[in-house]
Amino acid sequence: MSDLATIIGNGKVALVTGAARGIGLGICAWLIAEGWQVVLVDQDRERGSKVAEALGDKAWFIGLDVSQESQVAQAVAEVLGQFGRLDAVVCNAAIARPGVTPLESLTLNEWNRTLAVNLSGPMLLAKHCAPYLRAHQGSIVNIASTRAHQSERSSEAYAASKGGLLALTHALAVSLGPEIRVNAVSPGWIDARDPSERAAVPLTELDHDQHPVGRVGTVEDVASLVSWLLGENAGFVTGQEFVVDGGMTRKMIYLD
Repeated sequence: MSDLATIIGNGKVALVTGAARGIGLGICAWLIAEGWQVVLVDQDRERGSKVAEALGDKAWFIGLDVSQESQVAQAVAEVLGQFGRLDAVVCNAAIARPGVTPLESLTLNEWNRTLAVNLSGPMLLAKHCAPYLRAHQGSIVNIASTRAHQSERSSEAYAASKGGLLALTHALAVSLGPEIRVNAVSPGWIDARDPSERAAVPLTELDHDQHPVGRVGTVEDVASLVSWLLGENAGFVTGQEFVVDGGMTRKMIYLD
């Protein structure tokens, strides 16, 4: 994308949830570099405001809990009031704590909260954004996970939410097509830590070498694919899952 295109923009508006850090922030930065106006959405209002300011005039922040329908509806109204249109939604916000809470200790509140954010949130965004996306032949990308296919111990709530998100993706694609395309991206191991954290605790050679591509993923690996899925070149693609994991889910592993 040329510098001129970045300055004048492409006239399109994207809303990205879970945008204050990690993969969500990387997606925002990538889209802004391609000329999008990006609305960053996150519960962390302090950090979200700071990163939006750092990203410049093409970034605008809204603080909200994606599991609360009234907040989602209000945020969508604010976006329309501010920009007059909405062309893309990226549902990235998630509670990610796999491997932390054993099943016997998993409370119903923790289970429900995980599904509320990770699964109900994308449904609510789709519900309230659909009329405006439809007006501009828009697109939705849900950020799922390879945990929808593979599990470690004590990952029941997270795995279930991401598996449900894949099913929601193809259901939405059928319900909202042909005007709106809906796809999912399932990242594997993505080093989405802040630069200071990466410097303090660098990844090991083993971390990288175990991947068939020879390295752990970056937020740019995910962001570039999301950008393509939102664009016109992906116009014949809907209801699909794209796994971004360096080949790990295709690797046969036996312990010696």
